[in-house]
Amino acid sequence: MISVEEALSKVLSFVHVLDHEEKPILECLGQALAEDIRAPFDVPPLDNSAMDGYAVRADSIAGATHESPKNLRVIGEVAAGQVSKLKVDPGTAVRIMTGALLPEGADTVVPFEDTDELRRKANLLYAGEIGIFASLPAGSNVRRRGEDIAKGKVIISQGTLLRPAHIGVLASLGKKTALVIRQPVVGILATGDELIGPDSPLSPGKIYNSNSYSLAAQVMECGGIPRLLGIASDDVGQLSAAISSGLECDLLITSGGVSVGDYDVVKQVLAAAGEVSFWTVRMKPGKPLAFGILRGRNGRKVPHLGLPGNPVSSMITFEVFARPAILKMMGAHELERPRIVAVMEDGVINKDSRRIFARVILSRRDSKYFARLTGPQGSGILTSMASANGIAIVPETVSELKSGDRVEVMVLNWDNI
Repeated sequence: MISVEEALSKVLSFVHVLDHEEKPILECLGQALAEDIRAPFDVPPLDNSAMDGYAVRADSIAGATHESPKNLRVIGEVAAGQVSKLKVDPGTAVRIMTGALLPEGADTVVPFEDTDELRRKANLLYAGEIGIFASLPAGSNVRRRGEDIAKGKVIISQGTLLRPAHIGVLASLGKKTALVIRQPVVGILATGDELIGPDSPLSPGKIYNSNSYSLAAQVMECGGIPRLLGIASDDVGQLSAAISSGLECDLLITSGGVSVGDYDVVKQVLAAAGEVSFWTVRMKPGKPLAFGILRGRNGRKVPHLGLPGNPVSSMITFEVFARPAILKMMGAHELERPRIVAVMEDGVINKDSRRIFARVILSRRDSKYFARLTGPQGSGILTSMASANGIAIVPETVSELKSGDRVEVMVLNWDNI
């Protein structure tokens, strides 16, 4: 039985970054860039207004107040998208809209609310003049050329997982497509004579296959493409055929059939179809865990993770081993979920010196994080995963975690924390 670290190291040593592909930017969300993105021009390309107001020279409005406004002559107007030929001289102003290029000579924009425009319109006063109530320093409400993105600068680095803001940045540079690491296709196969699909009537001795669906959702959440391969019975021939159908995938995940039971035939099939690296890991839940390499067509090697059949064990081992492997295939730099230190509100007994992954509900009070168990921690209680937003990690060297002790927690999501 090997440690969690040794098992993860073996898994990651067998998986590699996949090849890249060029796709429309809207289809690249969640994928890692395969190249650095450099700005081909400044953004914004020229000085422009950050407000609706009046473009002026700062020295023309020095000392302006509500009690003693500075009256300027309005020489024109410029809208967003227009290039004005007007020149702002001392004592003049140009009415300007947000995003419009700053006219020559102007260095400041005065917002409408700091002028007497509304009063003048209401009283039909001279429209060729405006009163300024604020003395603003030069550069106020002006977006300078290149202040967002400077030409030639690396804006998004290779390996960055693209989020919505990154897609917007790519669009702001005029890019229609991006070069990204392709998403791994992950084959998911459930094993066991007791399993049936959701479209079958439930009969005595049978249970619905939940693992394939929870695993597929986990694959999707971290950016992979799940391929459901169905259910294989506890028969060497049928299981061999089912596993063969997944050898075109980038990673094959099976659930069930890797413990010490008489009918756990996955180990037999894997031993015949490839190379097995390890069978058990010093963790709870998730002790029975197989990893190895399957031989595909034309010498192709497909990494395989044989996860336990119990629903919680399956999901926990996916988090610890499969998720980092998928992210590495995608070219990501950060392979682990964020971790925090929390105060435990329940006790946890560690009877057999294995690393315990306990499902917890995280909360924050008085600038501290607290973790309480979701309830019973049996590996078949799938609802304990559904209500958890974190996984508390109890080291194998700790025999008892008491209420009030500090514990490291893997954050599954930040909702309601």
